[in-house]
Amino acid sequence: MSGVIGALAGYVLGVLVGWLLVSFFSGNRHDKSTEAVMTAFFVAGPLLAIIGLIVGLVRSVRQG
Repeated sequence: MSGVIGALAGYVLGVLVGWLLVSFFSGNRHDKSTEAVMTAFFVAGPLLAIIGLIVGLVRSVRQG
């Protein structure tokens, strides 16, 4: 169960962080908002969800 919670929390955190990073640092002037949303939902979110899943699984194994 900890793995699922970690994955969900990681996805939400990844979407927020990815969106903020692209919004502030992208030089794209034409479709910056689309780039931010697509990167957040399809790159940063899944990447942090995988990391959150691993962290959650490791924590659940260590707790017994």
